[in-house]
Amino acid sequence: MSDEVMRRHQARAKAKAHPQTGAGTLEGIGRTKKMVTMAMMVAISVALVYLIHFPIMPMVPFLEYDPADIPILIGTFAFGPAAGLMLTFVTAIVQGVTVSAGSGFYGILMHIIATSALVLVAGTVYYSRKTRRTALIGLLAGMAVMALVMIPANMIITPAFMGVPTGTVWSLMPFIIAFNIIKAGINGIVTFYIYKRISNFIRYPDISENVF
Repeated sequence: MSDEVMRRHQARAKAKAHPQTGAGTLEGIGRTKKMVTMAMMVAISVALVYLIHFPIMPMVPFLEYDPADIPILIGTFAFGPAAGLMLTFVTAIVQGVTVSAGSGFYGILMHIIATSALVLVAGTVYYSRKTRRTALIGLLAGMAVMALVMIPANMIITPAFMGVPTGTVWSLMPFIIAFNIIKAGINGIVTFYIYKRISNFIRYPDISENVF
């Protein structure tokens, strides 16, 4: 039995022995750990953008892959789609005024739209029944929705902020769609394979709760 699971057993035993004070203590610990973990996910996400970013299609070198959505997806699976949206907004703003300051408000807005679509769908599907199957379905559905949502987002927002003709944006749309699918796919695969391995260290709930 791992130290983390042992601590959970001890906390649950204390809560049963002292129902009122124990339950309150357990809830307080869980709330504090959730806040600390979410802050850590934001910091990791921003650090990943700073350390890892590169173009994946030579034809559109301005579209760069980064793994920033991996910590956000992990936080979404751990704490739910609402928490995932909160992580998305905070990360996008922090990233947009620090490591990605060059993209300005345009970058923040596009980040929020793309990642929100991904985590909202993936988190909602996964939380309907927490299994490996729903995690995979959620990530695939989130990837598809993100790619679709970014079509009108790019057609409307990019010309408005960047001064690029809509015809030019439309001509690049196959590359934009492919980029979003590849980026979300890579981040989804990494999340799928590492979440279960680290879930015990980032969550503090009922140990009877299933984690895929």
